[in-house]
Amino acid sequence: MINRIITSIWACLLLGCSLTVQANSTLDRVKASKTLNVCIWPNYYGITYTNPRTGVLEGVDIDMSQALANDLGVKLNYISSSFASFIQDLESDKCDIAMMGVGVTPSRSERLAFSRPYLRSDILFITTRSNRQLNSIDDIDKPGVVIAVQKGTLMEPFLRGRLKSATLTVTTGLGEREREVESGRADAFATDYPYSQKMLADTDWAKVIVPERPWQLTDYAYAVKKNDPIWLGTVDEFLSKVKKDGRLEAAAKKNNLTPILIRD
Repeated sequence: MINRIITSIWACLLLGCSLTVQANSTLDRVKASKTLNVCIWPNYYGITYTNPRTGVLEGVDIDMSQALANDLGVKLNYISSSFASFIQDLESDKCDIAMMGVGVTPSRSERLAFSRPYLRSDILFITTRSNRQLNSIDDIDKPGVVIAVQKGTLMEPFLRGRLKSATLTVTTGLGEREREVESGRADAFATDYPYSQKMLADTDWAKVIVPERPWQLTDYAYAVKKNDPIWLGTVDEFLSKVKKDGRLEAAAKKNNLTPILIRD
């Protein structure tokens, strides 16, 4: 880990990062407070999800955040966040790291630093079993088709640029995109592999449309503040360890995410 941290520091110096920032790494704060504050979105099935039957948090990033806190020898504190607010939560030090299946995008990378990726998913679409209009990815971008997307997700900016004929409607409330589709006001909503598994498990009306060829593959990683190579190096070293010792693979299998796991 030391060599990676030194490399990260040299890279930061070349980019003009502040030495003051480096002398006050998030790692120092975590160690001093003996607490790791982790941003999660507690409605992300398979990732960071509050099971409605038990009230217990579960998912691959719940398992991994517990492992990170244990490896650091500190307590774990979850901060409820969302994809619309997690960047601000990180920049304001409300949380030390976002472990909630954060997709790596150019716009997010302008403001945050990302670890090595650990999952990779394409964009999928959820429609109803009774919808005869949508049967493949080729049916999505057609006149008269209404596609819902959750505000702040990585799908929103991509679909704004990709869809030429279909109508895009942006939802903000919890469960709103699902209600738009189930009611017929929208034909489908955009999501990813983990959330598609929730729809198949929890409903009897959902049908998943999967691209026959890669449409928009996105890497998922852990997000931290910029200009802190010591903390980023620590997180990367943790990921390297859990990939090698099997903890990440076991967590992915436990949460039915093996098909999108990045092992290297």
